[in-house]
Amino acid sequence: MTNTTDTVLITGGATGIGLALAERFLAQGCQVIVVGRRAEKLAEAQDKHPRLITRVADVADEESRVELYHWVVENYPECNLLVNNAGIQKRINLTKISDRSWSELREEIAINLEAAIHLTLLFLPHLRSKERATIIQVTSGLSLIPAPFAPIYSATKAALRSFTLSLREQLADTQVRVVEILPPAVNTDLGGVGLHTFGEPLDAFADGVFADYLRGETEIGYGDAKQRLAMMPSEMHQRIAGMWRGFLQNNPDF
Repeated sequence: MTNTTDTVLITGGATGIGLALAERFLAQGCQVIVVGRRAEKLAEAQDKHPRLITRVADVADEESRVELYHWVVENYPECNLLVNNAGIQKRINLTKISDRSWSELREEIAINLEAAIHLTLLFLPHLRSKERATIIQVTSGLSLIPAPFAPIYSATKAALRSFTLSLREQLADTQVRVVEILPPAVNTDLGGVGLHTFGEPLDAFADGVFADYLRGETEIGYGDAKQRLAMMPSEMHQRIAGMWRGFLQNNPDF
């Protein structure tokens, strides 16, 4: 479901899942543009993969998103594949947030949800003008069963999943394919260095979901996230409660 003529734009593409997906699109012969906030991380990615095209942009900022859109369509009008991957995760105890400003707390909403929706809407007319196009939304297994210790993150991913389901229905009779990737915990620096070392190996995850993407699947889970897609509501509630109890046992000062 991809070929060497695709031009792919990936947000949050300098590290982690975004870079892993970029590597696999490159291996297919695609032209790949990766976007990130940190110029040094983009430079490291380009040093590793000289064919990568990089662009510094803060997708949390509305003006920056609009500038990114105009830069892409002016310089790479052939772009036909958008991957909304950028995301951050914060561990938050909702009973202990008196010292945290709303501007700090809403950062997850701006990056994880606002950016994905806004970029989708910005690029949609452009993508619809193509013979074929794809929008990939990277949500999370936590969109199905939230992590109580990451409540805002979980909520943003649940909202993005809902938006993606609606988007797919609205575009069902068009040439724009809508794909959702639902990662489990993956061994990346999401949430902070060292916090996800217990997760799935990054390359194994990326190989698995990319193979499903190439097979034409549109709802792609992996590992625990794939199991969650098949869970009954009662099982989900039990999993949420167990996750919270286990987290508090391991983090008594949270």
